[in-house]
Amino acid sequence: MQKKKSEKKAKKSTKSIKAKGLGDTVEQVLEATGIAKIAKWALGEDCGCDERKEKLNKLFPYHKSECLNEDEFVYLDGYYTESNNVVKPEVQSKMVKIYNRIFRQKVQLTSCSSCYKNTIHDKLKKVYIEYKK
Repeated sequence: MQKKKSEKKAKKSTKSIKAKGLGDTVEQVLEATGIAKIAKWALGEDCGCDERKEKLNKLFPYHKSECLNEDEFVYLDGYYTESNNVVKPEVQSKMVKIYNRIFRQKVQLTSCSSCYKNTIHDKLKKVYIEYKK
């Protein structure tokens, strides 16, 4: 009898933990629907769920971004209103610094133009457009 109470408390405490990313959300849904129990029964205790959960949390984290400060907004305004076919290293450095602060990331400078465009440039542009509204 005591064991069931402690198990219920443990389950209750894991449900009250705020999801850090998509992996936590998927885990909560699978537990709520009973699919997690079936997976553990069919695949055993080490079914790989924890690894998948961590990978999904890393790929799709839930985090609130920081607000742009005035200097950053002015810089982004100048950057996005000019046509930038080539991004100089000092410009990329400034953009990476803004990106890392706002999104709480540790992105490094890159020589890969598509990596820069798909991460830093496009995500900061979305933030900038929201501020323009």
